[in-house]
Amino acid sequence: MKKILFKNARIITPSGITKGELLVHGDTIEKIVFNREIHDEADQVIDVNNKYLSPGFIDVHTHGAGDADFMDGNIDAIYNACKAHMIHGTTSIVPTTITSTKESLLHFIDLFNKVDLRKKGLPNILGLHLEGPYFAYNQRGAQDPKYLRNPDEREYKEVLSRTDRIIRWSFAVELEGSKEFLNTLRTYNIISSLAHSDATCEEVIRAYENGLSALTHFYSAMSTVKRVNAYRVAGAVEAGYLLDDLFVEVIADGKHLPKELLQLIYKIKGPDKICLVTDSMRAAGMPDGEYILGNKENGMKVISEENVAKLMDRTAFAGSVATADRLVRTFHKLTNAPLHEVIKMITLTPAKLLKINHKKGSVGENKDADLLIFNENINIEMVMVMGEINYSV
Repeated sequence: MKKILFKNARIITPSGITKGELLVHGDTIEKIVFNREIHDEADQVIDVNNKYLSPGFIDVHTHGAGDADFMDGNIDAIYNACKAHMIHGTTSIVPTTITSTKESLLHFIDLFNKVDLRKKGLPNILGLHLEGPYFAYNQRGAQDPKYLRNPDEREYKEVLSRTDRIIRWSFAVELEGSKEFLNTLRTYNIISSLAHSDATCEEVIRAYENGLSALTHFYSAMSTVKRVNAYRVAGAVEAGYLLDDLFVEVIADGKHLPKELLQLIYKIKGPDKICLVTDSMRAAGMPDGEYILGNKENGMKVISEENVAKLMDRTAFAGSVATADRLVRTFHKLTNAPLHEVIKMITLTPAKLLKINHKKGSVGENKDADLLIFNENINIEMVMVMGEINYSV
């Protein structure tokens, strides 16, 4: 197996940034040293030139990129979207669906079963994230309202019987049938997340006690404090702050959440519970213009402008057009969080959410060789996936 030695690197770890060297053997990190040299023989030596050597980014919520959507209905679109994200630093990815008909969902799952999760030249495809269709109408955002429905046991059990590749499912925990649905997800070891929800804080706490792990795109399409019969009632946002163990997804594109909210989330939740996500649609990495959210044949027309996707009437966002490198740049700039902590939010923390941190999410000996080289502006110069250099400038 090939050995690749990285020299003169600033290695980003969960606790800081230190000068060092790193040796990859095959698909694994074999050796790391700090403030000294590795003298082992190597087949290839890469001089990092004092730039950053980082664990690869993990995006646990994305719908597409490069003018391809995961729900376009063909495997090439799935691969093309993954590749478009990879060149921006994503070495592990979780393709995400949007609300659709039962037939469309089952068709996509049958297609996804045929995907090569370890296809050469692409990021690691970790599994599937189903976003919907069990959402609250008042928090629908860009989800097509005609497909919204309550959890249906016959439907979701049929979905679960068709694949073992679902690793996350986002839904509104207050809907009728949601408790039984949450119990089922726990039985299948599927990570449950709240999304597009009008739940009260109390309802979220009950769901958390029953296994809820995360809040999908924190603040977006999510209940917050409101008055009910003159009394203030806390919502899902407040539950996200109150429950220390809940992970929160943050779309740090500088559009979905203003600077002050990013600072507040960072101050309260910290880098161990924040997962930076793109939540991107097909316009990520593409020029401004009109695009289709979801399946290209029957999806919803949206517009990409001002570095974000919007509904055509511009009343709401329709997903982001961000890539992972932009999330790091934006969060670092707007919050002044240390770079190693921002990197943690898109590497080790999402790895912990997905329970894969024993192999991914940080630079460590015997961990997977998913690595990046980037400069001070977080411009990606090299992407390594499982020991293979898939992108280099």
